[in-house]
Amino acid sequence: MTAISPLQSIHKKGIFGDHHEKNESDLLNISEIKDLTIVQVVQYKKSKVNIKSIQIEDLDFPLQNLKVTMNKETRIIWTAPSTWLVISKKDNIIKNIEKNCDSNDFAITDITHSRAVIQIKGNQAKEILKKGCPLNISEFEINNSASTIFHGITIIIDFVDNSPDTFNLFTLRSFGESFYHHITDSALEFGYVGV
Repeated sequence: MTAISPLQSIHKKGIFGDHHEKNESDLLNISEIKDLTIVQVVQYKKSKVNIKSIQIEDLDFPLQNLKVTMNKETRIIWTAPSTWLVISKKDNIIKNIEKNCDSNDFAITDITHSRAVIQIKGNQAKEILKKGCPLNISEFEINNSASTIFHGITIIIDFVDNSPDTFNLFTLRSFGESFYHHITDSALEFGYVGV
């Protein structure tokens, strides 16, 4: 059985919007990210475990909002008190989490197939987010993350790189199509490449 990505029939490849007389390398890139495992980790209120003593892939759990810990293949995003998303390209990440986070202290839920992930990359990426998001995106720094809304759709923004600006945007799978259209419509002004 093959999984169908949330944007499989929606995401279009090619050049769109105001791209005339512009170098293609200067255009935004918009793509669907499909090769991630997304796991929600929640520490129970009754847990006595000190979260500072636990690591996943040699990464600490961030303890305050906006913060992300990361290495080449895995990112841990703080999403709420005692709640994190572990996002990884590693196949065995769930086993690693289960090995380090005892089920008596943590709820571990694979939410990979319930999310659509869109990546926007380019010098105008922050401008796209400013069009529909109430956060002050100008103050966002690399390895910052926040839950917010974009045109009324709940999303998580993860600032993964600044050369050029690259954001991974997570939303519920059921909102993926609408969210994708909002992002691509916002990008038409600058021109973009669907990758």
